[in-house]
Amino acid sequence: MLRYITLASLLASSFLLVGCGGDAKVTGGKEGAQGTASSTAEQHKSTAGKKRLIFLTNGDDPFWDTCNAGLQEGAKSMELEAAGYSIVMDKGNFKIDGQIDKLRQYATEPDIVGIAISVVQADNKTIADELKNLQAQGKKIITVDGDLNRMRFRDSRTYYIGTDNFVGGKTLGTALNKVLAGRKITKGGYYQFAGYTDNDNARSRMNGVQEGVGKDYEELGRKPDQGDRNKAADNVRTALDNDEEKITALVGIWAYNAPAIADVVHERKIRSKVSVATFDAAKDAITAMSAGNIDVMVVQNPFDMGVQAVRLLKAMCEKDDTTVKEMFPNEGKEDGDVFTTGLRVVVPDAKSPVKATDFDPKVVEFMTLEEFKLWLAKYKLVSS
Repeated sequence: MLRYITLASLLASSFLLVGCGGDAKVTGGKEGAQGTASSTAEQHKSTAGKKRLIFLTNGDDPFWDTCNAGLQEGAKSMELEAAGYSIVMDKGNFKIDGQIDKLRQYATEPDIVGIAISVVQADNKTIADELKNLQAQGKKIITVDGDLNRMRFRDSRTYYIGTDNFVGGKTLGTALNKVLAGRKITKGGYYQFAGYTDNDNARSRMNGVQEGVGKDYEELGRKPDQGDRNKAADNVRTALDNDEEKITALVGIWAYNAPAIADVVHERKIRSKVSVATFDAAKDAITAMSAGNIDVMVVQNPFDMGVQAVRLLKAMCEKDDTTVKEMFPNEGKEDGDVFTTGLRVVVPDAKSPVKATDFDPKVVEFMTLEEFKLWLAKYKLVSS
């Protein structure tokens, strides 16, 4: 049975952002495979003599900056340096080959003992094989935020930490259904937008949206952009060019899709006809909701993903079975290898047709935008 962190733990984790320190470093940025060697050399300089833990992202986004703050706090609270470890965030470039090249390089570096990865494509056998190769070397492997296809490649990693993406998508779909009902729109179509439509988190979220929004609304298409912000906006324009008369809603699945949708809807002057529902609370998405261009956001907890990744990798490397058991009390049962972080639903104001009573309070924390902004300001955050 999946676990959901409590509001108290969310607030406690976020409070620690105020003075984040620790050994966590960020490398990679938007580079491709060409930049990997220099980044790794720099890591060696800064972590000499320590066993390294690597967090490999799927790309470069402010979402990962918040996650990196969690890595830093995890390094501090778990006393990583005193235990002889360091944690490094290595940012991918949203390219499959980029992740594969980095994984192959990690295999040549014996001081790397644990790897957390947000997999860019869930069904990619080469990524799965490279992770198995790393496991065979004794390196500990977990996935965070983006998992492998669990039916095909579950044994290529040991555990997953992050959002239950189907539940997150269903939550967003439910909220969108309430938005459309509030506008007295009882039928119509919608498009969904993401970096990749075959990425585990994107596919699960889109499937969840489809279930949550209901059968009265037709899914007209799913458009991938491979992490290209310009293409993300162009995809929205293309969808509107093809099906504007059918479209009643646009759904953003990855963080940068939200401002891309909001900008194009504003550009086309069709906000009165089109509802907008998105994942994550990037800085530009918060601005767009403030301007009235987003109806609802489902917000994840990347900070806690970082904290829990450090906690788990350290425990696995040190054979700390007590900590592993605390995190995965149902290991061996269905989805017992999954640790689920929490969700928020954020709406513009109390006038929204989306209400707290639409969701299970054990799963979802409900906030107006003003409440969410106050929460961000309190903990010196600009996005989540």
